[in-house]
Amino acid sequence: MAFPAAKQTEWPQLLAGKRIAIARDAAFAFVYPANLEMLAQLGAELAFFSPLADAALPDCDAVYLPGGYPELHLETLSANSALKADLQEHIEAGKPLYAECGGMLYLLDRLSNRDGDSASMLGLLPGQAVLQDRLCGLGLQQMDFPGGALRGHTFHYTRLETALEPIARAARASGAGSGEALYRRGSLLASYFHAYFPSNPIAAARLFLK
Repeated sequence: MAFPAAKQTEWPQLLAGKRIAIARDAAFAFVYPANLEMLAQLGAELAFFSPLADAALPDCDAVYLPGGYPELHLETLSANSALKADLQEHIEAGKPLYAECGGMLYLLDRLSNRDGDSASMLGLLPGQAVLQDRLCGLGLQQMDFPGGALRGHTFHYTRLETALEPIARAARASGAGSGEALYRRGSLLASYFHAYFPSNPIAAARLFLK
């Protein structure tokens, strides 16, 4: 299950006229560079923001919360109530939000680190996660999203507890058992799974469309 680059030099401009706000700072530092390039090739305008420092969400049509280490910034993320209100308003308006791994943890009711410190997060996805001493997820997987299948990987040390039923589960490239869960609540999609957008650009575009 390798990650070949998209072979086409031009793709349908499915995201033309769409502005995607993407979290990028010390808490949300993991994203495939090819994902950002792919979104731009699909016609999207990218606007970056910092959940750690910014009090407002950029004017946007969709939000992308990539992976990172929110458990290292619990107090700062929890205290940013202005941005929290903006993100809640974004979801209430029915606008797409796609979150993966660290981005998903930020959506939860609460997040705890290894030392037992805990803080409230956005409260947009029911449940909580606790950082573990051992790796909880690792390996290449493929996820069937509502808009099509995407290849990617998982790597995380947190354990998620939620009463929300997943809408899908990824297939693992090797080994027994099911892969990561995909959760939907309203207009948001979230998973521990890190999707590699060039593996299916059309499916990737649909993550950010109503």
